Amino acid sequence: MSFYPFLEEEHSFTIMKSIVETAIDGIFLIDTEGTVLMANLAAQRLFGYERDEIIGKNISLLMPSPHRELHDTYVHNYLNTGIKRIIGIGREIEGVHKNGTLFPARLAVSEIILNHEHYFTGIIHDLSDIKIAENKLIRLNQELEEIVIERTVELQDAVNRLLDTNKLLNGAIDKHKASEAALMLIQEELKKSLEKEKELGILKSRFMSMASHEFKTPLSSILSSAGLVSRYDGPDQASDRSRHIEKIKSSVNHLNNILTDFLSVNRLEEGIFEPLVSQFTLDALLKDLKSDMEGLLKKGQKLIFQVTDPEIELSSDKNILRNILYNLLSNAIKYSDETKSITCRVIPVGNNVSIEIIDEGMGIPLEDQKYIGSRFFRASNAINIQGTGLGLNIVDSYLHLLNGSLSFTSHPGLGTTFTITVPLQHEK
Repeated sequence: MSFYPFLEEEHSFTIMKSIVETAIDGIFLIDTEGTVLMANLAAQRLFGYERDEIIGKNISLLMPSPHRELHDTYVHNYLNTGIKRIIGIGREIEGVHKNGTLFPARLAVSEIILNHEHYFTGIIHDLSDIKIAENKLIRLNQELEEIVIERTVELQDAVNRLLDTNKLLNGAIDKHKASEAALMLIQEELKKSLEKEKELGILKSRFMSMASHEFKTPLSSILSSAGLVSRYDGPDQASDRSRHIEKIKSSVNHLNNILTDFLSVNRLEEGIFEPLVSQFTLDALLKDLKSDMEGLLKKGQKLIFQVTDPEIELSSDKNILRNILYNLLSNAIKYSDETKSITCRVIPVGNNVSIEIIDEGMGIPLEDQKYIGSRFFRASNAINIQGTGLGLNIVDSYLHLLNGSLSFTSHPGLGTTFTITVPLQHEK
């Protein structure tokens, strides 16, 4: 039976081979002796070997001890007993690169029987970036814990100073005014410490909530899809395999976007970003941006650009301005339903230019609007939509670099308008 009913067998084989060779995960095929019969390009890159260095070799070459020595025993035990220990069950392993270094990976093994011969396929997904992200989350959590401890010590010190002041007041009536002033100062310090403690608690709660949802969801999708891909091994199940592979790609891209947001916040805080000023027309920037945004549009959505003067020129950082508009436009698309329109309107205002991003989406609840732009904050009606709560915070920081400003108006259920204003000529 053809891989696709309308294709010849040779074309079906070519398509299957292309899918395997272009997969982002490593794919191996071995026989019952553990000999590698096939390894795709991703597998070669992952382990650092050329194809000729792997084909015909025992798969244990890519395993650390003691699994390297015991691998053939695992296969023979299964063939003798029929008991599946890892077949059909994904698990985390360590792979050995050609240079001898170990790396974390997710392995899914499946069995193929052709002409009464047993073969085994292994799909290996590199977990290095995910482990780095997990370790970064752990470090961030530890840092927050240390800050809370420090603030608690400061609070205790302030309380102790307050008690000492009260004792002095009881024993020194003649110094009442001076002691009263000292008490007021300490109370102010205590109030500031409590406010900082509260802010840190809120920030930590938001971060943990965001991280738990935004990392756990794509990771779960990756694991489940990787496991399901191995089950769809029939020639008529290519669409199912492709669907789960696309889910894996989408989840990995989402994780990459989260880490990019974290990195942007870190660079902005450390002052690494410095505007790179150049001369460009706003109309050209918007046309280039439109082609990128159209790929994000939902079914029936329209992206409308309204530029009254296509000759408007800016002397500013083109990339930073583009990132700002990309963030606002992608938000408008994400928070709007299908068939809705998103409008980008350019309005010259003296020595500045204002750009409005207008959507017909869900809008922002009134009680949440005062928190928009706060780090890790998500509006109550957007909790189930992917996002880190960092986008508008980063946009605001970018605009500060360009000497610009951000404002918005929103009506729940009717839509939101974000307005950025930047000078035509950037001045440091």
